[in-house]
Order: sequence, then C-alpha cells, then structure tokens
Amino acid sequence: MMKSKLIALFLLTSAGLFSQTIDRKKMDDYLNYIGNNNLGIGSISIFKDGKEVYSKSFGQENLPDKIYNKDTKYHVGSVTKMVTATLIFKLIEEGKLNLEDKLSDFFPELPNANIITIRNLLEHSSGLGSYVVKDGEVWVTDKATRKEIFHVIQKQGTSFKPDEKVAYSNTAYYLLTDILEKKYNLPYHKIVEREITAPLALKNFASTKSNPKNVFKPYHYENNHWSDMKDILPENVIGVGDIVSTSKDLNIFNENLFHNKILKKSSMEKMIPASGKGWGRGIALWDFDGITFYGHGGDTLGSHALLIYSPEQNLSIAYNTNAERINKESFVKNIVSLLYSKEFKWPEIK
Repeated sequence: MMKSKLIALFLLTSAGLFSQTIDRKKMDDYLNYIGNNNLGIGSISIFKDGKEVYSKSFGQENLPDKIYNKDTKYHVGSVTKMVTATLIFKLIEEGKLNLEDKLSDFFPELPNANIITIRNLLEHSSGLGSYVVKDGEVWVTDKATRKEIFHVIQKQGTSFKPDEKVAYSNTAYYLLTDILEKKYNLPYHKIVEREITAPLALKNFASTKSNPKNVFKPYHYENNHWSDMKDILPENVIGVGDIVSTSKDLNIFNENLFHNKILKKSSMEKMIPASGKGWGRGIALWDFDGITFYGHGGDTLGSHALLIYSPEQNLSIAYNTNAERINKESFVKNIVSLLYSKEFKWPEIK
C-alpha cells in the first residue's frame, strides 16, 4: 500500500448517512490494513435488524501462539458490568430487590452504607472507589483474597456523598456481585449460566469460574513484535470484569437485551442514560460525531472491548481485542464512519 494512503482520507459517498448495505470490501480493506501492519489484533461483529451482517477477525496470524478458531474467546473486561447490572434488574423485576435499598442491608460496616443505595452503585454515584488500584497501581494481577479486597475497599472509603457526582467505581460492581450471589444463593458464574447463557443458547460466553476454554491471552507490542503479558487475574474481578466471549455472542446478548427479551422495557428505560447524561445504570452513552450508541466498554491491562447499540438503526457492534495499539474508542469510531459513509484518516504506522 502506498505510503501516501496511510494518511489519506477514507472517502465514501453520501457522508453521514447510514448505509443499508455494508461495503464489505472497504471494511475488509480497513481491517486487513490494521492486521497486516501490526496495528492491532481482534474481532468485530455487526448485527443489523437482529442478524449478523458482517464479522471478521484480523491480525491473529501475527501472534506467536497461532492456535485459535472462530470459537476462541476474548476477555471483555468491564462489559461484564453490563451483565451484572442486567442481573440486578432481573432481581428488581422479581421483587427481590429495590433500587432504593440501602447498602447497609448487606454491608453495614462500609462507609456511608446507610445512605448509599443500589441505584447509586449501578450508576457510579456512590462515592466508593476502585479497589483494583492500590497506591496508584493495579494490584489485582495476583490472587487476592476476599478479605484483602474488602480491606482495600474499607481503606479507600468514599470520596463524596451519594448523588453529589458520578465517578466510575469498580468497587460498586464488586459489591453488586456479592449482593447477586446472596440473593440468588448461587455463585456468579452459575447465575450467568442460568439467566443469560442457557436462555440465549450462548456457547462462547462465560464467567471465569465456569472454567472457559479456548481463550486468547493478552499481548503488547514491543521491539517490533507481540509479546504476551501479565494481566488482571479474572478471579479478582468477578462480576466486575471477568467474562469472556466471542464478538458474536456479545452481540446476541446485546440484541436480546435491547429488544426486551431479557428485561422488561421499563427496566431498560431505567438502565439507559437520561438525556444529557453519559452514564445510566449499567449502560453508558457513546457519541461518535453526533451518532449515538448505548452500551459498555471494557479494559483489562491487555484486552479491550466495546459493545454498543443504536436504537435508531437497530444496529449492534461488538469489538474485541487482545492486542491493542489503537484505543478501542478510536478503532470503533472508524468502523462507525465506514458504516455511516463518513470520512476518516487511516491510522498511521508508527
């Protein structure tokens, strides 16, 4: 490919309008360019009107361990939180939990537990911190006990009172997972199996304690090649960032969720961000140059994911990578530009 094309604008006709027919060649050209130039490794799935209309894996041939197939799963990081929030709302629909129930009903020893609600935990307005970071570093790369994690949670305390502002909280979802397990009287992976994977017939979607096989390791790029790396231990982030999945199975979950086949419409209305807000309750707003999607992103140290849905176009996009050199938001923004016939620059080779 000519060097000038590396920074050329990727021009398509009818800029800004969603194309009802995906230009597979242009999409393939872009993803092949990413893979062939070691700019990333991953998988993308696109659903339109309930059906997968495009899917592609790219760059896997560049990995030192080339053992993979269509069922090889990725760590999806905090996309897990979208699943955890969904399960919480299932309990609410069944009358076993209420959005305004207090944290003190479950963890009276925690700071502000008498005024923090389930709603606060879901929407990151509790004031609780992020237990995965201790003394400025991610420390959960080795096995941590529940006691050790709760010690960090208590030591971090709260940085503001509930509803004063919004600050992303891994701690909140760790506690929500514990609440789920108490209410269901089941471990998280069994709840996911019973309420999500079995009803939706997902074969490549699992929480870590289901012992999923055929999962990509994370890699980082150095000295002109990909090297495997140490990552967050999934057992330390159950319900927070431990789920693995293929892009297709993520999209199947997304389709069923946004079409009210898992939760009632009234529950989904509570999950989706209100007008003018970036965060809802387990679902965030994503804006790509005025094109709105709803969903969740996920990041471990080495794996990244984005799962988003456009109600206007009935369009779902699932992106996974275990070897990232272009951040997931920029990568998916380019995919959206292709789908909506908008112009963008090809990523430069660095």
